[in-house]
Amino acid sequence: MPKAGIIYNDVKPVACRIAEELKDKLTGLGWDVYLATGVGGILGYSSPDRPVCHTPIDRLNPPGFDADMSFAIVLGGDGTVLSAFRQVAPYDIPLLTVNTGHMGFLTEAYLNQLPQAIDALLAQDYQVEERSMLSVQVIRDQVLLWEALCLNEMVIHREPLTSMCHFEVQIGHHAPVDIAADGLIVSTPTGSTAYSLSAGGPVITPGIPVMQLVPICPHSLASRALVFANTEAVTIFPANPSQLVMVVDGNGGCYVLPEDQVRVQRSPYIARFIRLRPPEFFHILREKLGWGLPHIAKPTSVELP
Repeated sequence: MPKAGIIYNDVKPVACRIAEELKDKLTGLGWDVYLATGVGGILGYSSPDRPVCHTPIDRLNPPGFDADMSFAIVLGGDGTVLSAFRQVAPYDIPLLTVNTGHMGFLTEAYLNQLPQAIDALLAQDYQVEERSMLSVQVIRDQVLLWEALCLNEMVIHREPLTSMCHFEVQIGHHAPVDIAADGLIVSTPTGSTAYSLSAGGPVITPGIPVMQLVPICPHSLASRALVFANTEAVTIFPANPSQLVMVVDGNGGCYVLPEDQVRVQRSPYIARFIRLRPPEFFHILREKLGWGLPHIAKPTSVELP
């Protein structure tokens, strides 16, 4: 019996209802269907008296979600998609992402397109687009304390109030550099349209094998975003007397103490998106972010005073 999964945002009633309806439909067609919520991939946050809560990368998969699963359907917004990939990427399960949220930058279809999407899915009329992911680790005295898979970005900064931080950053075997900024972002090409874009980083098309380092509000005009090959790992040494907080994909994180180091590198696991039509990144930029739209408000023949 073929096996499929459904991962949904259980906070949204519409996602809960559609998940049950999809389960009944697929079960009636002879599929073995497993349900899970996006909560399983949300790592949560540490508390000040407990700096780290380590969950191994390959132990987040929900029951029944394994390498034998043909596909899984995600019902939610971008946060649910990020959480879902953290759960299933180690098992190469492709995801059809359906938007029940707002922006839905990472989603492939809307709810009103779901019947046609399911038909194409069952007919295997789709492509699989692969996106790179990052492995984020916190290491103290050469001991791994915390790790997570990352599809968008890793952010490290001070809390509760934003203020200047100092970092020593080493990329690969290159000479380390000192950066003074409110924080640092290390992102994938997928994450280049998220927080790093707001922080002044460039948009990177998904197929390019790179990562980028983006300082947040740097204290130097020379500190700008840097794009480099994803074959090189990034090691961040905090140079602050107090602890910092690190957040991965906006839904999980831990505290980083002065004696810790953060290591970010390309993960051997990949995110596999089911595409119902050939991927067109520039169309998504135009539709979701308004990139390249004509200036409808620009002056024409009217003379300005």
